[in-house]
Amino acid sequence: MRKLSLLDLIFFLVESEDSPKHVAGLMRCKKPPKARADYCRRLFDELRTHDQLTEPFNLVINFVGLQGPHWEYCQDFSIDQHLFYHRPKRSLSWQEAKDLAAALHEPLMDRDKPLWEFHLIDGIKGGRFAIYLKLHHAYADGMTMTSWLNRSLSESPEGYDLAPVWELPPPRRSGAASGKTSLTSALGKLTGQAWRQVLTAGGIAKLSAQQYLERSGLTHEAVALLFSTAKDTPMTGSATPGRSIATSSVAMDRLNRLRKSTCSTLNHVALACIDGAMHRYLAASGIVLDHPISIQMPVNLRTDGDGPAGNKLGITLVDLARPTDDPYRRLREIGYKLRNVKNQVAGVPGSSFEQFTILVAGMSEVIDKLQLTDRLPTNGHTVVSNVPGPVHPLYLLGSRVERMYPISTLAPGLRLNITMFSYAGVLHFGLVGTRDLENLQDLADLVVDEFEALENAVASR
Repeated sequence: MRKLSLLDLIFFLVESEDSPKHVAGLMRCKKPPKARADYCRRLFDELRTHDQLTEPFNLVINFVGLQGPHWEYCQDFSIDQHLFYHRPKRSLSWQEAKDLAAALHEPLMDRDKPLWEFHLIDGIKGGRFAIYLKLHHAYADGMTMTSWLNRSLSESPEGYDLAPVWELPPPRRSGAASGKTSLTSALGKLTGQAWRQVLTAGGIAKLSAQQYLERSGLTHEAVALLFSTAKDTPMTGSATPGRSIATSSVAMDRLNRLRKSTCSTLNHVALACIDGAMHRYLAASGIVLDHPISIQMPVNLRTDGDGPAGNKLGITLVDLARPTDDPYRRLREIGYKLRNVKNQVAGVPGSSFEQFTILVAGMSEVIDKLQLTDRLPTNGHTVVSNVPGPVHPLYLLGSRVERMYPISTLAPGLRLNITMFSYAGVLHFGLVGTRDLENLQDLADLVVDEFEALENAVASR
């Protein structure tokens, strides 16, 4: 038995049929040269033989008992309830494959079974296939999922050892206990825990005080105000059934040239382009904002001593640039805003950041459960996260993984999530939104257009 952390439990509490809380990865793969016609079918059949699960893929959630919500081992596992093979009658375009992944991303998973699914989509034009892997967010965060993928795939096209993520042995944890505890060490541990609780309370007080000072007008643009986003775009509101997926990509070489020539970070450049793209996307629908777009930005809090699964993250709210047609000015203002964020969290313990995130998420959930999401201000317009991925190309039984796109979940009150994932010299953008966000692929394409606009703006200075 393993208890859930409070953050992991939150993902179950906020889950609904209209807003499931699973995350996924979509990989496009190129079959090896001279691959047999039944290559994907044979690959799938071999995967089905790997049914010796490791944590967390062998765990089911149990909410009953005096010990509270906890994980327990699945006693009647069947691999055929988790692995699925899709072979269409005709070849699919990449867009059609993404539409299929979007449909697979919609339904809730059965909580009586381990909360993960693996889908192999065969028959994509150009000798390609796709892998769609989804699991409940309570199992892992983005950094953990990335580490699993790194370990399950090969860096060589000649690597033919199959290591599915659900069979990976857990990594060794640093600082493992020896099993013997002296009175002195026990007292020291208790003292350390008490001190950490004091620091955690102080950190929460600091974050709360920053919000109070900003809301009362004693500071100006020192922090972004929580629950202050107006209902003036389709990106906010109650989640509705159905999902759309959109993707785009930018070469890391282009991004690095911009980063170096402007003395910016990767996040500065990427967020500037996302910001410009969102304003243009809204303008195409007749919505012209006179204020900055606000985003929720997850921050990884995992340390070497943390366990291999679960979630360790905090979320901060960031106001992006004031509306402007100048991409360079937008970049500079976003850089200033992100430096403010660093000042905001400086000296705040990770435990404080995590618990403050839980408090804010709890407030969002209460608002949503009371059906007030469409009446009250929301906490930002969208979620934007950045997960660093493998630097070198990866392979699955000789098939090169050409692209990796993250497909995340929607936060309460928000209808859009944008996740960046770097892989093999390319920065990939994975967008997931409700179906009432029309032409979502246009937004993904505008992100790429904004990179070109920023390049031109920098070159002309």
